[in-house]
Amino acid sequence: MKFSIERGALLKAVGQAQSVVERRNTIPILANLLIEAEDATVSFRATDLDIEVVDKAPATVERAGATTVPAVTLHEIVRKLPDGALVELSDDGASGRLTVVAGRSHFTLATLPREDFPVMASSEYTSNFTAKAPVLRRLFDKSKFAISTEETRYYLNGVYMHVAAGEDGQALRCVATDGHRLARIDATLPPGAETMPGVIVPRKTVGELRKLLEDDEVEIAVSVSETKVRFATPEITLTSKVIDGTFPDYSRVIPVNNARRLEVDAAEFAKAVDRVATVSSERSRAVKLALEEDRLTLSVTSPDSGAAEEELVVAYGDERLEIGFNAKYLLEIAGQVDRENAVFLFNSSGDPTLMREGDDASAVYVVMPMRV
Repeated sequence: MKFSIERGALLKAVGQAQSVVERRNTIPILANLLIEAEDATVSFRATDLDIEVVDKAPATVERAGATTVPAVTLHEIVRKLPDGALVELSDDGASGRLTVVAGRSHFTLATLPREDFPVMASSEYTSNFTAKAPVLRRLFDKSKFAISTEETRYYLNGVYMHVAAGEDGQALRCVATDGHRLARIDATLPPGAETMPGVIVPRKTVGELRKLLEDDEVEIAVSVSETKVRFATPEITLTSKVIDGTFPDYSRVIPVNNARRLEVDAAEFAKAVDRVATVSSERSRAVKLALEEDRLTLSVTSPDSGAAEEELVVAYGDERLEIGFNAKYLLEIAGQVDRENAVFLFNSSGDPTLMREGDDASAVYVVMPMRV
């Protein structure tokens, strides 16, 4: 195998692929990238047995072939090469070494046989559709903060992507919850997605997927089966196993009768929460919200650190209410608001609170209160 490739293209392709590689591996081959050169394209494949990424880049291929090399080492080498360098990679298939040459820099890396590299079995996908990158980016970006990190509740360790009844008919919906807060985001259902089985996309996959969704103009081809999900652009294919479990009936925890309505400037609210939370004890980070007509008082009292209080002018016309929340949860939810105003809907100090962006019901958040 022998090919030449521009340093920028190589860095992008290797960087995308190597990020799925686990730093600690008991199986040596999983620390490697599979490099395959053919025609005018080189593909870089990496896997951790649950996720597989294949990234293709244009190159001048002198001799077709394939080998595997340590992913992190190759990425570090390419990252430190000068911008605009032409990089030549070659191996003779016999020495067990890959040579990397760029200008006066010369590296030799140990390889492992390509036959040892595990390629994820292809799946029969029952549903195939395309969606614009910004649509998928919004669905996953706005829901991923609520993914649970509790390993015992493994079925909450991802984003539940499924078809649901939305405000305007069928919707492509993403839901995540950790039991303390919940995010439910809807988008118009793309043609072809009607029969899609509901799948739980793992947390790591959601993180890797974000890199495919940077370009607003890109169409993402999505394929879904009961056990796998695949997202593909012309250059990158991300295939992942889905979490084998049943996502709970989240609709039961979304309040429908919360009548006390607070409307507040989202950015001002987030800044005020952040300021008063400075004195809260790290363990609870509890912030009390005291609501009366057109006024919101945020306060924190910490026996160790002291106290803080801040008032905001808001739109609120219901009876007085005092309710406490984890400051981190409030900040994360407020950070999802793209519009100017956030609308909170309360019932009582002990019931879940609903939040949405203005009158837009396509993004709904639920947060559980705390005793303060």
